[in-house]
Amino acid sequence: MARIIIVGGGASGLMAAVRCAERDNEVIVFEREKILGKKLLITGKGRCNLTNVSDVDEIMSNIPRNPRFMYSSLNAFNAKDTMDFFNDLGVSLKTERGKRVFPKSDRSSDIVDALVNRAKILGVKFIFERVSEIIVEDHKAKGVKIGEKEYFSDAVIVATGGKSYPKTGSTGDGYRFAEMLGVSVTPITPSLVPVEIKESFVKELMGLSLRNVTLKLFKTNSIKPVFEELGEMLFTHFGVSGPLVLSSSAHMKEDTSYRYEIDLKPGLDEDKLDKRILRDFSMNTNRTIANTLTKLLPSSLIPQVLKMCGINKDKKVNLITREDRKALIKTVKAFKMSIIGKRPIDEAIITRGGINVKEIDPKTMECKKINSLYFIGEVLDVDAYTGGFNLQIAFSTANSVSLNF
Repeated sequence: MARIIIVGGGASGLMAAVRCAERDNEVIVFEREKILGKKLLITGKGRCNLTNVSDVDEIMSNIPRNPRFMYSSLNAFNAKDTMDFFNDLGVSLKTERGKRVFPKSDRSSDIVDALVNRAKILGVKFIFERVSEIIVEDHKAKGVKIGEKEYFSDAVIVATGGKSYPKTGSTGDGYRFAEMLGVSVTPITPSLVPVEIKESFVKELMGLSLRNVTLKLFKTNSIKPVFEELGEMLFTHFGVSGPLVLSSSAHMKEDTSYRYEIDLKPGLDEDKLDKRILRDFSMNTNRTIANTLTKLLPSSLIPQVLKMCGINKDKKVNLITREDRKALIKTVKAFKMSIIGKRPIDEAIITRGGINVKEIDPKTMECKKINSLYFIGEVLDVDAYTGGFNLQIAFSTANSVSLNF
């Protein structure tokens, strides 16, 4: 039996606590907040999208940063294992669009409670203090410091999360520990984050939600998209947000400029869209074009679409030329916006960057430079798209570390 200290009581920390305790180890979790699983409670808008019903290859295809690092962990503890784990703890689950898995209750608290209750039954001890330092002697982790107090152990697992949502306790402690110990940390940037738009019209569209549209992300001056997906998005006072935008942000590099194009009618090619517009026009020959397009587009978006394609919104339908119609079709199929950049990291769902995975054993999560020191979850330089993949990373890496004891 080993004495294990876990720093961080979030998704990966709680899972690691349970899995290690199930193997008859003494486990102590240090959590700087007064609430366990604070960030887990707000994931999925409080519903907790805990995994995605995909095989290992598909999950890895949704991890843009260092996916190969996750191969062993995902094979040892996959999406089905995660679902079986929570089912065994009495949490009923459901699968929604995009293979996203949620608790049937739609309450993230059910996931947190299941982990915490199981940990307590297994004898896990929780101490609500902030760890200031990891004790290392002869290249081996020996415990942690909290101010002047020292707590010794056979192993230390760092599960401190990233720097996103700092109010939940994710303030980058794990990176600080690593740098103090000479473990390299890759640059920290936001991922799965809203995006600021240059055009001022976004303020007029604030609150407008678009569904079943295709969002394309391009590098400036490029004709090949680096991201393209069908789904939902939302206009805000600063730009855009919503699932499509958050996913697209994971493809943005800090030193590159980008633009968006929205296909507002992805179900219609240009020919079918033209026939649809002509049909609407034929039924409203004496109305203005702005009033005629209300069945095709959201009313608040119509003035911007018409302005973009150079058509006066008060122009009567019977005066619309073939060239006007062509311009309208092109704008509807590619509504353009210039990107200023991503919003700050404290608005991001997850952090990109972190502990350099080249310095971590992918099978055990042990630091190659320091024995008995492990890093799991978001603190690692591994991040994924939305859809439950990031929590699966947390659970899989937590399971991997438990296999060492």
